[in-house]
Amino acid sequence: MPENLQDPVGLVAGTEDSTPLQFTVALHPEQYLQLDDVVVTVRGVPGVGPVSTAGVVTQVRARHEGASFASDAFLIGEGVLPAQVQEIAEVATTRVDPECYVPPRPGEPVRRATGEERARALYFDRMDHKVAVGLGRDGEPIYLNLEFLDGTRGGHVSISGVSGVATKTSFALFLLHSIFRGGALGNRAVNAKALIFSVKGEDLLFLDHANRRLADPEEGPELRECYATLGLPAEPFASAGFYAPPTPDDPTGRPHVTGRTSGITPFWWTLNEFCALELLRYAFADAEDERNQYTSVIHQVATRLRFEALPVGFDGAVAIEGRHLRSYDQLVEFLSEKLTDEDAAVRAPWAGPVTGTGTINAFLRRLRSSLKALRTVVRGDLPDTPGRRISTEGQQVTVVDLHNLPERAQRFVVGVVLAAETARKEAAGPGGLLFTMIDELNKYAPREGTSPIKEVLLDIAERGRSLGIILIGAQQTASEVERRIVANSSVKVVGRLDPAEAGRPEYGFLPATQRGRATLARPGTMFVSQPEIPVPLAVEFPFPAWATRLSESAGPPVGPSTGNGAVASVQSSALHRLPPVHNDPPF
Repeated sequence: MPENLQDPVGLVAGTEDSTPLQFTVALHPEQYLQLDDVVVTVRGVPGVGPVSTAGVVTQVRARHEGASFASDAFLIGEGVLPAQVQEIAEVATTRVDPECYVPPRPGEPVRRATGEERARALYFDRMDHKVAVGLGRDGEPIYLNLEFLDGTRGGHVSISGVSGVATKTSFALFLLHSIFRGGALGNRAVNAKALIFSVKGEDLLFLDHANRRLADPEEGPELRECYATLGLPAEPFASAGFYAPPTPDDPTGRPHVTGRTSGITPFWWTLNEFCALELLRYAFADAEDERNQYTSVIHQVATRLRFEALPVGFDGAVAIEGRHLRSYDQLVEFLSEKLTDEDAAVRAPWAGPVTGTGTINAFLRRLRSSLKALRTVVRGDLPDTPGRRISTEGQQVTVVDLHNLPERAQRFVVGVVLAAETARKEAAGPGGLLFTMIDELNKYAPREGTSPIKEVLLDIAERGRSLGIILIGAQQTASEVERRIVANSSVKVVGRLDPAEAGRPEYGFLPATQRGRATLARPGTMFVSQPEIPVPLAVEFPFPAWATRLSESAGPPVGPSTGNGAVASVQSSALHRLPPVHNDPPF
């Protein structure tokens, strides 16, 4: 017989203290509670009336009452020793309504919270603009408050978890899909954009292709129903643009990709831009001690290049002191000659006040080590076409593929692009939103040291929401990311964690039981913390409706959106735990 959700599942236990913030429930023999269930109990308070205390189950225990030894379980099973099985659920309070903070009284009935009662328990009723992030344990939607995502009351998202298991990138993309297509942005959705830096293969070059699971006769209906429950269309990203670096040693500048051969725009910076925009400092994007003296040489050389380099022709080449340079290699060679010239009068304008050969050699060693990384993306031998500039204009989602670049070049690209977008947003003034998604954030903004890219990310974290720039950062270990970036993230999301990492103070927002569960979480399960709800909520989100690699692609979209569809109830079997098409994880 189906369970009546309005029937009490148990009573407030009197064997342990109840407080306004935590209480326990003794379950009826025919009932059960599981982790993450939402429950509510009501007590009368003189002069106030009924006070409802709602919360989330954080632990469930079962024991034999009347047993003294572990071996008594055998005697009880044989009927020799009288005892009773009792289950106790621990509940962390999420909301007291009205706000009269009194403890639930022992013996008061406790029931599952459903419908409007559940919405009140989780503050969904106070969210004017809700963003679906997945389904709860009860198969009902879990929401984020858009005001903590769009900069109104907060901004930025931090996602942590083990690589290949925590599905951080999958969740970040689903969050973007929900923000853009869930209706929370209203008319602002037209001007909302996403800038995504991809470092893991060519997985994100197919976001505008439908996932072939949607056409599968067995998986398709269930997956679509899951999206419908969340109020979302089961569709790919319809408006997307893709950039990739040029193929090394290819004079045509064709994009360095293999899985997708059309719709990819190659990007690079000309030598003229490199000099005029003082991009040299981003070539030294490794985190370094700011006290190193060679950093002053970087600024001196960058400034000198800005004034001395003159554009030549239409390919972005430059002439410096009468010397024509057409490649990054030639520029590095030129700087090496100037900085090592025996004539101090020749060397001084480029080295500035630094006279020590050790400092100059330290600069040159690092500059020469950038040759392999940057010669592909800093060019003076390709036609200077406007289309090769990375831009978020013209599409809602912009993917910059970096996986074929060395790490140093990846940092260069991320730093230069983010700095340009920040400057553009500042110049444009208040307007649309730009969600910037960066994987492996600890590589760009490590806890120790300083670098130009780290300074850009810190600027975005601390004042980006006032500019409309929202950072969505993903990393294996939040403990290795600059503290101020994590601290400025209003929304914190955790997937599968390494046990040692789970014990770090950066995860103090997780209750002890959730820290333990995070070490066992399967792909698709995330713990989401947001300011309005005192307890992180466990959610499961659906498999992507878009292709995550060529083998999943059902082809590019051929028609308009099919709409959100009807909202229907569905159990979590349609979620991210659907059997994979192949052995490796989606991201």
